[in-house]
Amino acid sequence: MLFPASGTGSSVPRHEQAPAHGARPLPRTPYVQASIDDLGTPLAGVTFVVVDLETTGGSPKDSAITEIGAVKVRGGEVLGEFQTLVDPGCEVPPYISVLTGITTAMVATAPRIDAVLPAFLEFARGAVLVAHNAPFDLGFLKAACEQTGTPWPAAASVDTAVLARRLLSRDEVPNCKLATLAPYFSASTSPCHRALDDARATVDVLHGLFERLGPLGVTSLEELHGLTRQVDPVRRGKRHLADGVPSGPGVYVFRGPREEPLYVGTSNDLRTRVRSYFSSGEQRSRMTEMVALAQRVEAVPCAHDLEAAVRELRLIAEHKPRYNRRSRFPERALWLRLTEEPFPRLSTVRRVRPDAGLFLGPFADRRAAEMATAAIHEALPLRQCTARLSPRVRTSTCALFGMGRCGGPCGGHQSVEEYAAVAAVLRAAVAGDPSALVAPLLDRVDRLSAAQRFEDAGVLRDRVAVLVRAVRRRQRLESLAAVPEVVIARPDGAGGWALSVVRRGRLVAAGCAPRGTSVRDTLAVLRATAETTPDDGGLAATVDETELVMRWMEKPGTRLVEVTGTLACAAPGTGGLSGFLARVEAGRALRDPFHDGRQLGTRTRPERVSPEGPAAAGPAPGGPVTSWNGPPAGARAERSEAWGAGGSFN
Repeated sequence: MLFPASGTGSSVPRHEQAPAHGARPLPRTPYVQASIDDLGTPLAGVTFVVVDLETTGGSPKDSAITEIGAVKVRGGEVLGEFQTLVDPGCEVPPYISVLTGITTAMVATAPRIDAVLPAFLEFARGAVLVAHNAPFDLGFLKAACEQTGTPWPAAASVDTAVLARRLLSRDEVPNCKLATLAPYFSASTSPCHRALDDARATVDVLHGLFERLGPLGVTSLEELHGLTRQVDPVRRGKRHLADGVPSGPGVYVFRGPREEPLYVGTSNDLRTRVRSYFSSGEQRSRMTEMVALAQRVEAVPCAHDLEAAVRELRLIAEHKPRYNRRSRFPERALWLRLTEEPFPRLSTVRRVRPDAGLFLGPFADRRAAEMATAAIHEALPLRQCTARLSPRVRTSTCALFGMGRCGGPCGGHQSVEEYAAVAAVLRAAVAGDPSALVAPLLDRVDRLSAAQRFEDAGVLRDRVAVLVRAVRRRQRLESLAAVPEVVIARPDGAGGWALSVVRRGRLVAAGCAPRGTSVRDTLAVLRATAETTPDDGGLAATVDETELVMRWMEKPGTRLVEVTGTLACAAPGTGGLSGFLARVEAGRALRDPFHDGRQLGTRTRPERVSPEGPAAAGPAPGGPVTSWNGPPAGARAERSEAWGAGGSFN
């Protein structure tokens, strides 16, 4: 925007007004560039309220606020502080008391949230809310407003965790946690999981981050909000790669300079998903690097979402793109095998061969396989030695026999029939009934807990959970692997049907029967052109693909059109242990209820604000250059002078 240096009451610029009769023409009035203060709200004049909460858990759905702390700052000067304990209306969990130091007795006489909330909202009225992990703190405040019937004010917000990821590199800090950023910016207060102290530390982090904005030309509140939304020019310049991508479900492949697959993904709307990689919505650092290398995008349209997901798995397993993390190496999955010999033992293998013994799994890593093995050995006295034993040759026994952890078949203390009865418990557990295997382990967990040996009980509980999940997974896979063919149909949302033909757990054909067409005729074509699978009784696909098919089958509205063979789950199965698994999952979530699941790790080379970007729209050539006068990383007393002084922090 350009404004005249001086003006008259007329709306017509002075150099365009007609001169009076006989008067000399008026000289042109030079135009000057408007300052940055005319184009936005200067940061030096913005009031920020930095807030931090302590709660009884990680979700506002089942947790409540126990403490609110806030600091109001403007121009580097602290204007006020707000702190109060809050009665959550329930007991404070012990692990929260250990983490925060706030006990049930401390909040017993504190005011309830309906009395505290109006005072806080009045304290923060007209200010920009700032929090470290803002979705957590603001989420609890919004939930409290909804519960008490208090209107939530339309206030702008700033997340210092997101801002730090934008401005700091991995060479400076390894992550964007408050405990990491506070000492880096020499905060005067150390975060300690108390609301006011954490808010004070966040103020210092905010000031330290603001010092980084001056060299980038970010001096207004509007530019601050646009900073995290700006797209790197290199990424933005490749938007043309999405021009030829169609809409609808399918798979997309980013290919590099040598036509090598860089990344494989899937979407129900290919065009929209591919275009998102060139926008500010994609913040994953490895995707930014991938897009910079990509030369073209190959699209593979599919009949429906199941076919797209299966094709994605197969392409990732075949090409192993460097920027895909999931499902790149399905062949690395681990299984527990009960060997076929007179005295069988457990061994860890990577391949499942039909008629080669009992297999349990798969396990994602060796640690999970070892946990399941330890649970089985805890329940059953199976031998743990690796040598092949003969019932006719006796050898010396090991220490496990003396400890009662092994029947001693090597020394002739256990016959083949007696040992087979022990192994039969494991076979029965995998085949359908794990109660005889799991019940003694759960009883031991209860005994350890009653004896206050909680660490030992927790270790054994986790081992049992891994074992039960493996048994459940194996039984589900076996139920579909035993079916020679099953035809599945799901409504496509437009009056038609999405059809899939599955043989031994493998998707062999997929198609759609639009509204008004014959489903039977479409199925006949699909089955005639379907892929042929080996008929050896085992899975014809990878575990991931079979589980994709099973999840698609279990969605509401799915119909089984035709089934060849028997599709049934083992009985009684692991259904009776669902409550145990749910409690284990709930306990795992409570171990770190405040975990920020967003990918906020720092980058090796953060995207910087480009001069052409909207967030960096500084003065035009010839105009004055200004910078935000942020506070130095020193004492609070120096900040008021720093904010009012001229110059920049470089």
